[in-house]
Amino acid sequence: MLAGIAAVTAAVATGCSDSGSEKSAPSASPVRAVDPHTTQSFGDARGPLLLQVLAHPDDDLFFMNPDALHMVRAGVPVVSVYVTAGEAIGQNWVEGMPRKERQHHDKAAYSSARHQGLRQAYARMLGKHPFTPWQKSVLSLPGGVKAETNELVAGNRRARLVFLNVAMLSEHSVRLPQLWDQPGAEAKSLVAKGSPCTEVSTYRHSTLVDALATIMDRFRPTVVHTMDPDPDYQVHDATHPKDNDYGACSDHRDHTPTALFTWKALSQWSADTTRREKHPPRFVTTSYRGYYNQRWPHNLPHEIVAQKHELVEAYGGAPDWHCGNDGGCGDYGQGGDRPLKNRKGWIRSTHYRHPGATPTVDSDRSGRLEAYGVLGLHAVRWRETSAGSGRWGAPENLGGGPLAPALTTVKDADGRRLVFALRFSALEGEGRADTREIVVLAQRTPDGPFTGWTGLGNPEHSADRGRRVGVPVAVTDPDGRVHLFVRNAGKGVSTRVRERDGKWGKWRNLGGQDVQEGLTVALDGDRRIHVLGVGRDTVHHWSQDGPGKPMRFLPLDGLPKPAGDPVAAHPGDDGKLVVVYRQPAQSRPQAFRLTGDAGTEELKDSAVRDLVGYGPLTARALPQRGHRDALMVLGKDLEGRAQVLDAASDDAHPTVADRQPVPVATPALHTDGAHRLCVVGLAPDATPWIWRPDLG
Repeated sequence: MLAGIAAVTAAVATGCSDSGSEKSAPSASPVRAVDPHTTQSFGDARGPLLLQVLAHPDDDLFFMNPDALHMVRAGVPVVSVYVTAGEAIGQNWVEGMPRKERQHHDKAAYSSARHQGLRQAYARMLGKHPFTPWQKSVLSLPGGVKAETNELVAGNRRARLVFLNVAMLSEHSVRLPQLWDQPGAEAKSLVAKGSPCTEVSTYRHSTLVDALATIMDRFRPTVVHTMDPDPDYQVHDATHPKDNDYGACSDHRDHTPTALFTWKALSQWSADTTRREKHPPRFVTTSYRGYYNQRWPHNLPHEIVAQKHELVEAYGGAPDWHCGNDGGCGDYGQGGDRPLKNRKGWIRSTHYRHPGATPTVDSDRSGRLEAYGVLGLHAVRWRETSAGSGRWGAPENLGGGPLAPALTTVKDADGRRLVFALRFSALEGEGRADTREIVVLAQRTPDGPFTGWTGLGNPEHSADRGRRVGVPVAVTDPDGRVHLFVRNAGKGVSTRVRERDGKWGKWRNLGGQDVQEGLTVALDGDRRIHVLGVGRDTVHHWSQDGPGKPMRFLPLDGLPKPAGDPVAAHPGDDGKLVVVYRQPAQSRPQAFRLTGDAGTEELKDSAVRDLVGYGPLTARALPQRGHRDALMVLGKDLEGRAQVLDAASDDAHPTVADRQPVPVATPALHTDGAHRLCVVGLAPDATPWIWRPDLG
């Protein structure tokens, strides 16, 4: 993507960014952030719009698809904002290029060529010819900065590209990490060849935050795609060469500050809108991993990779294309089949930084569904208007923000609801605090009002390590204790336990092997707790020797290598836990039963292999009168639609939610009070839908 760029600036030993010079004291800009105590009601729902904020041209195509593609094809308008000019060293390199041409460097032309590549890719996404002309204009933003915008409309599909074109390297060695972290740092924009935006703009930290917040306020997105604000630590050795990683982390130096600027702008936009309009904006957010994709088994089947490659190939173009752009016709190093041959394999995976159901679902004591999610960076609850109605009431703002996108919820032994979340407790930049915290919201009485949010701290003892923790998952054991689990910075599992009297124990590291973000927690028929995480070679497992016993790492035998998505787990009719997941690059899942004593066996007669698709899976038992329980599994098909199937059957077929909107991120699975299966997803307009499938 950025082959040939100058040597990476040295990073601090434990971090992923570095100011490049000693931090100075001057004039850090004020922070306007979401107040966790704010609970104003939300305004009226608007039409859907997807906003994506990227570091470079092509980050969306590699890391955020197929999600963006499926939304755009469903008629959701998209605005994609590219923070840097993507100029690297100004060489549009392609294999076999003559040596004389290899020595030619033209940053303005290379930036322009990448812009043209995006126009080609998005034109194809909209169903048009790659060389379809776009309407170009200049967008004025706060601080006197200006940006190029390109717009294309094709029937009910619409795309707008916004190029801030901040130079990847400005005077005094200022790059995006310095702009994020160093007070007083300044960066300049680069004028791309042939751009209608001919002015050089000056960006300071606050300028970029204000520019992004203004774009958010102008276009009013209902779905926001960001990059990974807190990438994993990565050991770089012969097996895992550093390649384009920055410092000690598994991502590019521009990806992380772009994500941090975006999250800070989202918090500022939400806070300012709430003060101005008395209602927070309605939007949901998904963050995507970047070069992380290189470090783990690939999680996309070839059908989805082909969808992504069609767009990346159009973006890459070729030197002999006649597109009408003087700077070039794409990023030639990504043309043809090169992304498929690239050993780094970025195109072969799509990973969420904060995986989990969006929203998560349960029932109240009257049988009404309750959905908990994050809207406008606040926790929110939707309630079904009456049991079985299939209609949601208005969203109730529970505050707590700014929160990561995925929540988890359980009831304690007395039936009181607990909601757990990962909070961006400080997101300031310019050398100031940047911290994360696990928080909980509890009801006073069953189905009653909630008390205030309580901080549960972080299993890591330094702020930088604390940024690497994952979203929480939780379960209530038979004795009424609530067990909380998170993936920690060491890629293991940490836990904290709430006793029946409401007192919390200390954080404890459970050890074990490295797992990806996205833990699964379940109780088996004996009411033992199981935690499962996806490793590089197998599914790793933590459990108890018996109900009420301490949790410990208990490896399983016989499970094949998984793809990188969270697994589904639920007890079968014999009480043994059934685990469902896909192997790398496969569209068909497999089911395995945990037989005890670390043994497993594949359910070879399970119909689950017909659940062709991609992404995370979820399982739930469905009682059936006069028959054994069905073991329903929820996933997404190859077009991104929700689908369910009975994994306990040998002849079931998938039922597809073809009349429901494409779900944002991961839909949820639940069995309601009437023992009917319910699938709940968030539509691209940031409103939830309920699907009670007719299973025949």
